[in-house]
Amino acid sequence: MMLTEETGIAEAALPVAQLKDHLRLGGGFADDGLQDGLLAGYLRAAIGAIEGRTGKALIARRFRLELAAWRGTQAQALPMAPVSAVVSVTLRDADGQGTAVDPAAWRLVPDLHRPRLAGRGGCLPAIPEEGSVEIVFDAGFAAAWADLPTDLAQAVILLAAEFHERRHEMGLREAALPFGVMSLIERWRNVRLLAGGGR
Repeated sequence: MMLTEETGIAEAALPVAQLKDHLRLGGGFADDGLQDGLLAGYLRAAIGAIEGRTGKALIARRFRLELAAWRGTQAQALPMAPVSAVVSVTLRDADGQGTAVDPAAWRLVPDLHRPRLAGRGGCLPAIPEEGSVEIVFDAGFAAAWADLPTDLAQAVILLAAEFHERRHEMGLREAALPFGVMSLIERWRNVRLLAGGGR
């Protein structure tokens, strides 16, 4: 399995001003924007860490998933949520030549934690021998930071602030997220009740 971001998070979508306010950084100086790039980096790192822990895309963007085989014959779980749309499904042969699958053959099964691509009326299309399937989909809670769930947005600010405050000792810290951040993201974590499968 290989998951690739087709579109990234635009710089303008990052809450740099909110992080500055949280850190109580001074304003009104000639060099006000001097740390913006650094703060944006901390925000991107915090978003990545929280998305990795929850399996949720915060800011809406496009992803491409490549698989050598389906996890199940009737449905395939998608690795990010929430998914707003499956854009395309393409079968590729051993030489990499692609054939688009008719949208009438598949459907999106929306779910906040485990969205799935399912076959319509039966199985998913067969993947060519030594080939692969490519699924392009859009996932994310919102296009704008202000529209994110409040607890996830706050968790990003807290974690980015933690990265900023401890920037000189990053190599000495434990890998665990701070307790406050973990508390905020707990309800969004994807806990597996059943092993394996595409459901």
